[in-house]
Amino acid sequence: MPLSRREFLQVGLAGATGLALLRYCRLAAAGTAAKPEPSVQWLTARQVEVFGALWPAILADAVTLDAEARAVAGQEIIESIDRALAGLTPAVQQEVQDLLGLLTFGLTKRFVAGISGDWRDASDVDVKAFLERWRNSRFETLQQAYQALVRLTIACWYANPRAWQAIAYPGPPHAAELGAL
Repeated sequence: MPLSRREFLQVGLAGATGLALLRYCRLAAAGTAAKPEPSVQWLTARQVEVFGALWPAILADAVTLDAEARAVAGQEIIESIDRALAGLTPAVQQEVQDLLGLLTFGLTKRFVAGISGDWRDASDVDVKAFLERWRNSRFETLQQAYQALVRLTIACWYANPRAWQAIAYPGPPHAAELGAL
């Protein structure tokens, strides 16, 4: 039986109210504890969300720390990515901005990355599927973008002294004398 226009509007309003209530309940259930945010200068807040979703999927089991240390390591990874990107040439920075623009703009994020909501809400499975699609894409540009994201993230993790113990790396030569350890 078809709905009248009035019934259709009532159902739509009830649905929107229900979704808003569910979102509010989910946020309230998550608690009010503020998650520490990385200190960045080059990346925008939305770009930080992208890397915040990417690094756990890229590094997977390489970051074998307890939850608190893992959160700190995540901040350090994003801060390291920010410093690395800030040190690139303006032309390369523009290319990275273009790539991150694709990954943060709603329509392109959905169609190019396959992520429909916010990056912070993306599941690990969705992020891994996105990375796998780009890795195996028939388009060389997407393969190169995948390589850039993965290599940057991996380099920023393994440049971090937190990663060295897990791989039995004593640190760079003369690091102790230089005050790096």
